[in-house]
Amino acid sequence: MRIGVPKEIKNNENRVALTPEGVERLTRLGHKVVIESNAGIGSGFSDKQYQQAGANIATAKDCWSVELVVKIKEPQPSEYQYFAGQIIFTYFHLSGVSKSLTEALLEKQVTAIAYETLEDEQGHLPALAPMSAVAGNMAVQMGAYYLARFNQGRGVQLATILGKHSGRVLIIGDGIVGQHAAHIASAMGANVIIAGLNEQRFQTLKKQALQNTDFILSTPDNIARVVTDIDLVVGAVLIKGAKAPKVLTEQMVKTMLPGSVVVDVSIDQGGCFETSRPTTHEQPVFIEHGVIHYCVTNMPGAYPRTSTIALTDVTIEYIEILSEQGLEGFCSKPWLARAINIYQGKIVYQKIAEDLMMMDFFRPLEEIL
Repeated sequence: MRIGVPKEIKNNENRVALTPEGVERLTRLGHKVVIESNAGIGSGFSDKQYQQAGANIATAKDCWSVELVVKIKEPQPSEYQYFAGQIIFTYFHLSGVSKSLTEALLEKQVTAIAYETLEDEQGHLPALAPMSAVAGNMAVQMGAYYLARFNQGRGVQLATILGKHSGRVLIIGDGIVGQHAAHIASAMGANVIIAGLNEQRFQTLKKQALQNTDFILSTPDNIARVVTDIDLVVGAVLIKGAKAPKVLTEQMVKTMLPGSVVVDVSIDQGGCFETSRPTTHEQPVFIEHGVIHYCVTNMPGAYPRTSTIALTDVTIEYIEILSEQGLEGFCSKPWLARAINIYQGKIVYQKIAEDLMMMDFFRPLEEIL
C-alpha cells in the first residue's frame, strides 16, 4: 500500500504522524511511504532520517495522492482540494470542528478514520490516551504560568512554600487528562479538588501518592459552590466521539476570582466551558468576565517530539493493520470499526451526525458493509 505523511499546517503544529522508526516498520513490510519535505523537522526528525528508513521525500500533493494518508490534526481548509476517496487516519474531532470539513469528506467519498474513536477490545481509547496524558500534564503548567501577575493573573503560585500549600486547583473530569493534571498539581504543592463521577477511582488515585487532594461529585451545584474560591480550573471531560458537555456555565465563570485561569482541554470536542472558544499557540488566551481562558486546540503540539514518539508507539499497530489487511480486515474487528466516522459518502458514527444536525447523512456502518 502507498502511505502518505503530509506536513502538518495547523497553527504551530510541529508533530508528525510517523517517526523514522515507524516508517521503517512499514517499508520492511513492503509498503511505500512518501513523506512531505521537512514534515518531521519540528519533532527533530530530518528528511535524511526518513530516507534512511526507506521513505521517499515528496510534495504535499504526492503525499495526498495515495491510498492511506496518516496525519495528526484534522485537515485544514486548504487541504480539502486533495480529497479524492482515500483513507485518512488522524484526529478529526468532527463534532467539535466546522461542519465544512464533514461536508467536504462526504462529498469527496473520503474514508475518515479517527484516532479519538479508535477502541481496543476493552473499550479504551488507545490513540487518545498518550495525547491526553501530555495535555493533562501541560494544563496545570500553562495554568500556573498564566496565574502570574505579569500575565494579568491573580499572582498566586501553585507550590509548597515553606511547608504550606499555595493555590487551589479544580479539575473537572477524572479520566486520563484529569488524572495527569491532578498528579502535576498535587506534586507542585497546590490544594486540589477533583470533580468526578467515580469516587472509587479517586480512592485508587489517592493511593498513588496524591497529596492534598479531595474529591467531589461532579454536579452543577457542587461545581458552582467550589469554583468561587479557585485559582485554576482544568476542564477534562469526554463523551466518546461527541461534543463535550458544558460543565462550567457562564454564570459560574462570572463568580470566579478576577485573574483566575481556566484551561479547557476538551476544546477539540467543542469545549466544556460555556465561555470557551478555540485559541492557538500563537494567541493562546483571552479574558472573559475577568477570567483568563486557555483553549488551545492542539495542546500537545507544544511538545512535538515527546508527543510524536508517544503517538507513533500506539498508532503504528493500527496503520499496519490498515496497510496489511486493508479496510475490510480493519472492519472485521468491531472495536476497530468504531474508529470509522465517514464511509462511502455517509456519516457512520451516530453521535457526530446528531451533534452536527446531519442525521440525513447517517447510516450505520454495518448496513453499508
